[in-house]
Amino acid sequence: MSTNAPTPSSSESTDSTSPEQRPSVPREIRVLIAAAFVIALGFGLIAPILPQFATSFDVGAAAASVIVSIFAFTRLVFAPVSGKLTDRLGEPAVYVTGVLIVAASTILCGFAQDYTQLLVFRGMGGLGSTMFTVSAMALIARLSPKEIRGRIAGLYSGAFLLGNVAGPVLGSLMAGMGFRIPFFIYGGSLVVAASIVYFSLSHSRNAPEEKSSGKPPAIERIPLSEAWGAATFKAALVSGFTNGWMAFGVRMSLIPLFAVAAFATQGTLIAGLALAIFAVGNGAALFVAGRFTDAHGRRLPILIGLTVASISTASIGWVDNIPLFIALSITAGVGTGLMGPAQQAAIADVVGQGRNGGKVLATFQMATDFGSIIGPILAGLVADQAGYGWAFTISGALGLIGVLAWLPVKENRGRPESTGTSER
Repeated sequence: MSTNAPTPSSSESTDSTSPEQRPSVPREIRVLIAAAFVIALGFGLIAPILPQFATSFDVGAAAASVIVSIFAFTRLVFAPVSGKLTDRLGEPAVYVTGVLIVAASTILCGFAQDYTQLLVFRGMGGLGSTMFTVSAMALIARLSPKEIRGRIAGLYSGAFLLGNVAGPVLGSLMAGMGFRIPFFIYGGSLVVAASIVYFSLSHSRNAPEEKSSGKPPAIERIPLSEAWGAATFKAALVSGFTNGWMAFGVRMSLIPLFAVAAFATQGTLIAGLALAIFAVGNGAALFVAGRFTDAHGRRLPILIGLTVASISTASIGWVDNIPLFIALSITAGVGTGLMGPAQQAAIADVVGQGRNGGKVLATFQMATDFGSIIGPILAGLVADQAGYGWAFTISGALGLIGVLAWLPVKENRGRPESTGTSER
């Protein structure tokens, strides 16, 4: 909400809209939520075995982590192009194409015969991943009513997390079938997700105005320079980078390897359980995080959630017993789940309802992906040289930098400072 909007009364300092008055979730967003679950289920399936699959080609922890980083690297490089494609072709077309590219890449990973092939095929998937990620974020930001942005962010994140709860467990249980079968299953699930979006959204390219006029509606585009004027946006870039390092990078690459090293024969099962229980913690937080964000603003849940996630991450590499390892995984999941909807809603606040924020969203995605790229590589090098404990501790310390970035952000009507342009 902009700073030049009408000043509310004291009773409106937070979201006082009654449940009956709140708008419903748009159909297009409900479709994306359903597809997100299917995608996450498949991704969670390969997450516990991907680093181990890489090490089966006689490489170390750092090289195995590169397999995770290459996916994020290609996402980073291709993100600006994805934003432009979304503007020109529409969100559904870019989304479906991106998901199908990831499907093809994943199936090829299942056929990889050496480390180089696995690296190339996994990197190809990043091109498609950024296409469907940016297009989905653009559609959600543009269509989300401001009164329920936190709730929508929570629902979308929750769909991914539900898939991540089941996926790692299934992946661990299927480890006895070999490393390749889960890749074929994941590729098939992506085709299903692409089909859901194609048949559901192919006739609703951008907005209701198009249906009546037969022409794409004129949608205002928010300049990236305007977003840079918001303290909210700059803070979100920092916290997005640190969260990408911890949650999307180090956790997905080092947790499976650490579990195998720390818990020997039970390591593979514990790795899958840890990733799943992390998602359970996320899901538990999401039950309250979305509505809490809508009612009380973005800054507080981000500060609390990122602090909890950072401290848990810093501690997990030093444990040597399974119950404490699982407890820290749950706690880290709760922290990440608490901050996730608030951070997404904060970016949507900057874009504003009805506006095209492709470049803004691509920039935020690039910050997150950059953390996902260098996090596993640098943390993997630290793990090889000094042990897993220091690798996780350094990662948690970086997470606290994201907390510091949000401390000076001022809230306005229960939400972070926005840009100087009124929301439409």
